[in-house]
Amino acid sequence: MAKTIFKKTGMLTDVPLHYCPGCTHGIIHRLVAECVEELGMQDKAVGIAPVGCGVFAYKYFNCDMMEAAHGRAPAVATGIKRVLPETLVFTYQGDGDLASIGAAEIVHAAARGENFTTIFVNNAIYGMTGGQMAPTTLVGQVTTTSPYGRNEQTQGRPVNIAELLGTINGACYIERTSVHDVPHILKTKKAIKKALEYQMGGKGFSLVEVLSTCPTNWGLSPLESIDWLKENMIPQYPLGVTKDRGSEEKA
Repeated sequence: MAKTIFKKTGMLTDVPLHYCPGCTHGIIHRLVAECVEELGMQDKAVGIAPVGCGVFAYKYFNCDMMEAAHGRAPAVATGIKRVLPETLVFTYQGDGDLASIGAAEIVHAAARGENFTTIFVNNAIYGMTGGQMAPTTLVGQVTTTSPYGRNEQTQGRPVNIAELLGTINGACYIERTSVHDVPHILKTKKAIKKALEYQMGGKGFSLVEVLSTCPTNWGLSPLESIDWLKENMIPQYPLGVTKDRGSEEKA
């Protein structure tokens, strides 16, 4: 009798993903899905899909999903969690959605200590709309709206969301991870599960920022994109925990 050594999580549907070759959104989807299922919360989970590359997340997650207006996922999540506090609520947002038009939403959700979890995918560019400069675009990085590279003098420096939210008292758990290789994929899963567990424990707002690749808009191959992330994004966006009030409370 054959032994099952791997099984697809039931938290993902069988709908084929629409993402470009080499994009790591699919990996992150799977990690979120596995964590929800392993926590036994599939029937009590509610996800909020963003506007951006992850806009069709409601097709992929096998749980109740809502579609939010651009940047407003935290507001939708706040309403759902307050009305249905027993649910496991997560938003899935990109850097354009969260760090630009949705910046006020995420900051004030964290300040209020809203008890939901945000999965924040940072690929340093607007992906879906054609590769424009995002708040997370690196200095010198070429995009369709910064053809000579982001100019620090006129366009400022990128916004480090994890560090920013880590200064807010209402935030419970903030960590930045990456999915560029297997060890970091496993660390990302651990971080996502911890954030969800903190929510289940009623500890407050949690966010996991995940560095992701965008081969299409970076103009690189999938393998080149992984190297570019390691060499350029991680120095700007250091991996690690910026806030863990749960651990502080234990201490």
